[in-house]
Amino acid sequence: MTSYGEHPTPRRHLNKAPEVTISFWIVTILATAAGQSFTGLLVNTVGLGLTRTTMVMTTVLGGVMVVQLRAERHVPALYWLVVTLISIVGTLIGANLTDTFDVSPGTATIVFAALLAGTFAVWYAKERTLSLGAIDTPGREAFYWLAILFTFVLGAAVGDVAAEALNLGYGAAVTVFALAVAAIEAARRFLGLATVTAFWLAYTLAHPLTADLGDLLSQPTDAGGLGIGTPLPGLVFLAAIVAIIAHLTASRRNPQPHHTAAHDPEDRSS
Repeated sequence: MTSYGEHPTPRRHLNKAPEVTISFWIVTILATAAGQSFTGLLVNTVGLGLTRTTMVMTTVLGGVMVVQLRAERHVPALYWLVVTLISIVGTLIGANLTDTFDVSPGTATIVFAALLAGTFAVWYAKERTLSLGAIDTPGREAFYWLAILFTFVLGAAVGDVAAEALNLGYGAAVTVFALAVAAIEAARRFLGLATVTAFWLAYTLAHPLTADLGDLLSQPTDAGGLGIGTPLPGLVFLAAIVAIIAHLTASRRNPQPHHTAAHDPEDRSS
């Protein structure tokens, strides 16, 4: 029982973010690519259109997010379903800004970079950590998912800026972002860049990398792509995600020990 004038201790649960391993990065990239592919599939191939697709997928994400927030522990299938849906909704937000509201990718990049930075600032000011090893209260998890949403929207905008506004082309843009992620990892290993900082920088840059990879696969050859289209890559990415998640679940590769602020693993490997 809490007396008047006291602040209740936030309810803690098992850490709800996965361990950052090579599987984490593979599924992150696949989920981003799958979201990109299925967005095009729903809007164009199925014919729902941008507005209806946005309404439907935002509603689905909201429902699944409620289940995720109510869960007491990390559930790999549920977690990655949320990530994939956020990828789709993030892509749709970017498409609406560009196609419906005529916001340039450059402007969207500035706006969502500011929103992401603001989220991190408020999150850190309140919780004193941005570590994935500390997603163990409802408040921290809310900040976490908001940051992830902003990284997806920002990634889509940055990918468009690099591939189209800067005329790099999809292949060159993928190479540039891959090198940037590799440089961040090198800075973490050899120059002392903080692990948590390196993780969020790499995670943010992984999204434009994958967005441009998706465009490279789906766009016609006369637009600089490979002309494969959207259904096949999306299905391949989804099948790969399901296989990896099934493996992680079966082999118990995501154990989540009870976590408190006193055990915050800020140096968790990324």
